[in-house]
Amino acid sequence: MKRLLLIAAFAAAPAHADPKFTDRAKDLPVQQVYSGGWEHFVGGGVALLDCNHSGYPSMYVAGGSGPSRLFINTTASPGAPITFRVGSGMPALTDVTGAYPLDINGDGWIDLFVMRVGGNVVLKGGPECKFTDATKDWGLDPGNKWTTAFSATWEKGQSWPTIAIGNYVDRFNPNGPFKACDVDYLVRPKGRKFGTPIPLKPSFCSLSMLISDWKRTGVRDLRVANDRQYYVDGGWEQMWHLKPLRQYTEAEGWKHVSLWGMGIASMPLRGTGAPDIMTTSMGDQLLQLNNNGVLTAAPYSIGTYAQRPFFGDDGRPSTGWHAEFADVNNDGRPDLFIAKGNVEEMPSNASKDPNNLLIQQPDGTFVEKADVAGVATTERSRGAGLVDLNNDGKLDLVVVNRRAPMEVWQNATEASGNWLEVQPRMTSGGNTQAVGAWVEVKTNAGEQDQEITVGGGHASGHSTPIHFGVGQATKAQLRVIWPDGKTSDWADVPVNAKSSVWANGTGLRIGPLY
Repeated sequence: MKRLLLIAAFAAAPAHADPKFTDRAKDLPVQQVYSGGWEHFVGGGVALLDCNHSGYPSMYVAGGSGPSRLFINTTASPGAPITFRVGSGMPALTDVTGAYPLDINGDGWIDLFVMRVGGNVVLKGGPECKFTDATKDWGLDPGNKWTTAFSATWEKGQSWPTIAIGNYVDRFNPNGPFKACDVDYLVRPKGRKFGTPIPLKPSFCSLSMLISDWKRTGVRDLRVANDRQYYVDGGWEQMWHLKPLRQYTEAEGWKHVSLWGMGIASMPLRGTGAPDIMTTSMGDQLLQLNNNGVLTAAPYSIGTYAQRPFFGDDGRPSTGWHAEFADVNNDGRPDLFIAKGNVEEMPSNASKDPNNLLIQQPDGTFVEKADVAGVATTERSRGAGLVDLNNDGKLDLVVVNRRAPMEVWQNATEASGNWLEVQPRMTSGGNTQAVGAWVEVKTNAGEQDQEITVGGGHASGHSTPIHFGVGQATKAQLRVIWPDGKTSDWADVPVNAKSSVWANGTGLRIGPLY
């Protein structure tokens, strides 16, 4: 009944203008291209993080066989045109497939887990966006694999994260690449360093991972999206129990679904409850609706399958990569961006495959607006991110392309709704960004929930405040379910502002972002 009332409340909310974006890629100091041979057919990610505590996120972008680069945000003021400069405080790395930002050592500065072909790297963040290679010091076995997926969480009693590392095809297997999937690993901490990698067998050529409390029980599990292009048969989308470490079985309700799993996105689309899950693929993009931990395929009529290009004369199936739920017009309903692009020149799939921007309607269906918004480009897109780059409360868009320059789009939507952003913070235990927390916001239009996670997408992630569109609401309350399960009391939170929140007994202390 609560969900029905929530949907009815949002259905009564006024409509907002169509989304609109302005191209800012022309203002980048250098064109960034994800390039390379078959080992870079997949990957091509971007990590978005506020590496200098300025309130303006910067971006670390994979280059494949070319250089990866840190672009430091130099936007002049809130709402101003988005600009960047190339950062100098970054070790030179090539063969990067993507990266995920998180505060590994708990010092308040965001670090980077950099995925590569031929050995992963951990970069320790510091003031003024200076990064140093901490791979050896922090005990990480870099390996020599083709890494394409990553996720992380903090387990009970640990001040250091547990990480999951997903590897694609074993490039040294002479009988490959088909049926030659490499092994994924879970790495638990050993004190304040990474411990010995634990194999996750069987592995099926992973392209995305997400550790999430997907049942809303306080227990976090590991979801893995796998590419049947190379496991061919006998594999499926996986879910792993972390303790004890084992796969979910069909007897537990985990149905074996086999598809070309490229990226994962997770969000309660009906406002509250367990997160619904999108998995991108070649052909249908699979949205599974979550009813108390039971996943069922969404009806075709919901509008999210996006199985073919929505314009042009190429009727072959689409290829989906990065997927992300976010409210781009601040009407209180999560929307969905999907990056599209042919693997290379795969004849079975569309070669001109526009990206999707699917706007959620009051009735819960989604309508294509990428062409109206101006972001329906047809390059071979891979990784992406939706974050507020110019500090105006509207989510901007970054898209990484294979063998074409990356895109930066400034959100110029007129008459968008009100919003708030919040960053839960923890001062003890090492998990400074409260990874694993649930943030709940309540307005006169209803409630919304979001989980703080590290992982998902396609080789791309961000460590930025949780964003909520709240429509016409001018007042909001917030509470946090902290990673240890403790739930705060509701507290007033500023609208059209960015805030940090800390636990204060059973309540919350709310202050500026920095």
